[in-house]
Amino acid sequence: MKRKYPVGIQTFSRLRREGYVYVDKTDMVWELAHENNPFLFFARPRRFGKSLLASTLHSFFAGERELFKGLKADQLEWDWKQYPVLHFDLSGAKHLPPQGVRDELGRQMEKMEALYGRNHSETSPGMRFAGVVERAYKQTGLQVAIIIDEYDAPLLDVLHEGESLHDMREVLQEFYQRLKMLEPIIKFCFITGITKFSQLSIFSTINNITVISLLPKYAALCGITEEELTTTLAPDIALLAENNDCTPKEMHLRLKMRYDGYKFSRRSPEIYNPFSLFKAFDLGEVGNYWFDSGTPAYLILQMQKFQTDITTLGHLEAAVSDFDKPTEAMTSALPLLYQSGYLTIKDYERETETYTLAIPNQEVQVGYTEGLLPTYLGLQTDVVRMGFALKFWRALKKDDLELALHEMQAFLAGLPYVEGFKKKLEEMANVEGFYEYTFYLIFSMLNVYARTQVKCHGGRIDMVVLMPAVTYVFELKMHETAQKALEQIETKGYALAYATEGRRVVKCGLHFDLDSRTLDEWVIGNA
Repeated sequence: MKRKYPVGIQTFSRLRREGYVYVDKTDMVWELAHENNPFLFFARPRRFGKSLLASTLHSFFAGERELFKGLKADQLEWDWKQYPVLHFDLSGAKHLPPQGVRDELGRQMEKMEALYGRNHSETSPGMRFAGVVERAYKQTGLQVAIIIDEYDAPLLDVLHEGESLHDMREVLQEFYQRLKMLEPIIKFCFITGITKFSQLSIFSTINNITVISLLPKYAALCGITEEELTTTLAPDIALLAENNDCTPKEMHLRLKMRYDGYKFSRRSPEIYNPFSLFKAFDLGEVGNYWFDSGTPAYLILQMQKFQTDITTLGHLEAAVSDFDKPTEAMTSALPLLYQSGYLTIKDYERETETYTLAIPNQEVQVGYTEGLLPTYLGLQTDVVRMGFALKFWRALKKDDLELALHEMQAFLAGLPYVEGFKKKLEEMANVEGFYEYTFYLIFSMLNVYARTQVKCHGGRIDMVVLMPAVTYVFELKMHETAQKALEQIETKGYALAYATEGRRVVKCGLHFDLDSRTLDEWVIGNA
């Protein structure tokens, strides 16, 4: 029987009282609540359960023990005091001007002031915030728990607008700077967001704030692990498989390719996107749900600003300081791509303290294409999908790579030579890279998982494409023949790593012609 899935449910009390599926992470909630440093900052991508976590902490500090019956925290906690809790959610301040953000902060404080009173000489959001904290402490005799969810929501919208960003920062600085002076009467302060704006007083004045985003012990705090999927959610996989005429094992593999692959520390289990996973269970279909609202404009602008080459996103090496930089110190789009969930940690080399970052899964790759195809190639996504991509997909479905590549050849030859296309050619360090880049976008249109510049023992593979039954290993050449490209796959053993995965492996050497700007030959070989 279908269960109730928490799609869009961000309130812990409602989830528990109304019988929604809940994957128990309250042991980690308990550990958070007992950290030595009470000031904590936690970053995760959008739709990853940060708001539900904030609500769970609210219920924990409010002493709502009945909600935790049967959960791990109830076995750990013995002192269920009812601390005063001040809970702010700044997601409602998105797309607002500075005065609108002031009004929204004031609106949220009205509920708190109804409990603890207001001094009308307190006119600014920061003054009202400090006043309500002090009165809550005085009236209850207990320190105050403060939760600020999506603290950076108003800032991300104006990230590329210098004057607006400055004005918005001033509004929020006046509010957040009160936290330092209130420290003696604060029991716990938990702040969530996507990125760090270091010049905000939240980070510059609270010198002892602990950023827990990369700590291994909290890597699975948000999202669903493989173990949780195969135990707590095993009945849901079986039901989804039944509705889609496949086995639970086959459905598990589909879910893994589509939604798994996130890692949030150097020692992290792979994490499934919880929003997409529960929506798939709820609707009975495996789809691309994380991008329902589209690729955020701030991310596209950041990628354009730094001329990001998306073919490198299949494999990036970075020090921790590179992808955890404060927003103001960014010199590439990499930090925001990681913080927003468009890249994730795939590996960590302890000797050099180097992280490998890559696109997490199939769903994210498709989302890139939705946002980037019009931006980089001047083509509308739907036009490509319903034309060339549909033909290409049908050829692959028939296991006819030869036909698929003929369709690719015709499509590339007919690409309009628009100004953006010319500009991209000029920007590329080499033309071969541009065609690799275009090839990558086209595969992403097919709703398949493609990775570029994949590191292996023999070097770097230009592109690997994962289909349910077949793995394609491609090598692309501009100045050598397709046969030479295939020989490189053979001699360097590019296909060996995929031979034991249960899929058939197909190797293919490709040659692009600069004058015709399309494929002019290919050679296909099997592993």
